[in-house]
Amino acid sequence: MAVKTWTLFDQTTGEHVGDDFQITGRDVAGGTSDFQARLQVGKSGLSRGVEQVTIENGKLRLVILPTRGMSLWKAWYLGTQDEHIGWNSPVRGPVHPSFVPYTEPSGLGFLDGFDELLVRCGLESNGAPDFDENGRLKYPLHGRIGNKPAYKLELTVDTDAREVRLTGWVEETRFHFLKLRMQSTIRTKFGAASIEIEDKITNLSASSADMQLLYHVNFGQPLLDAGAQVIVPAAEVVPRNDHAAEGISTWSSYSGETPNFQEQVYFTKLFGDSQGNTRALLKNAHATRGVMLRFNNEQLPCFSVWKNTTATEDGYVTGLEPGTNFPNPRSFEEEKGRVVTLDGKASATFALGIDYLPNESAVSKAEQSVDQLRTAEPTIHTQPLDDWCAA
Repeated sequence: MAVKTWTLFDQTTGEHVGDDFQITGRDVAGGTSDFQARLQVGKSGLSRGVEQVTIENGKLRLVILPTRGMSLWKAWYLGTQDEHIGWNSPVRGPVHPSFVPYTEPSGLGFLDGFDELLVRCGLESNGAPDFDENGRLKYPLHGRIGNKPAYKLELTVDTDAREVRLTGWVEETRFHFLKLRMQSTIRTKFGAASIEIEDKITNLSASSADMQLLYHVNFGQPLLDAGAQVIVPAAEVVPRNDHAAEGISTWSSYSGETPNFQEQVYFTKLFGDSQGNTRALLKNAHATRGVMLRFNNEQLPCFSVWKNTTATEDGYVTGLEPGTNFPNPRSFEEEKGRVVTLDGKASATFALGIDYLPNESAVSKAEQSVDQLRTAEPTIHTQPLDDWCAA
């Protein structure tokens, strides 16, 4: 088999390929012109020390951040003019975790580093900040895993399978408390406009542990514009709060830039096929570009739509967010039974696929695939539900 693996770094052994490692298809047996990969380390500003892996497969350029929990920072569709996939955050990133005060008293420190296309939220908690009865922070916004550096990173090129895989190992542990490891593999086929993510979460402890995971996948212009739509096989839709309820009639469509826009969030449950597989599509106003998420309802049963259509300078963006739960405070979700319990030494695996849709035909086919999953009209609630939404 034409498979070759490089260990880019390993904290345990001290191995590291260097701060400017690069390979191309010529470096593997049966090489391909569709591939190149590079490891670089940020040298200045808030990015100092941030390891960045850039992978090109002939159709996509991906930038992955091992230093930030294996987040997917940015992506481009490669063509005559490369098309940016993602959004423009006012945060000048990528930001090293040492500059992200995610445990500050407000619980909102996560936002100091938030600028990724995809960031994982978890693993102990993944939602809004949670405080105890004395007002002290228990769990910060979106948890810690997105600001935990990988301790080991491997790059594998398989020319038989015509794919490249980047695997990172990240741990979220605290003595006397949580001991979780995430083994994250991001793979893409040569010449494909899609990526596959597989995260295996292992409880390293001999005792059971509860966890949460949410994929915060974020898109701005040009995918997001006035008239853009999110197309999902919704079974049920609930506004997160009274402000979101005011926009329930247009929950699945987007406005243009609106300065001072206050975010709106909608919680949904989606129909899936007989194996629980489901899809979510975002298409621009003219259905000429789009992106589709693929995931499984049994792994990720809760899907949230975050609308933040403020001015571009302030972060014009929407988040499509499959998760094990809704992103409420951890204590609320625990009370409602929306946590994943792992026995001692046990593991759970979560998968997410992302497809970029570069033309009307691809968008139309994706929309048809979503429509096929609908088995009934959705129930649209006009007010928050006590079982779904924290006060």
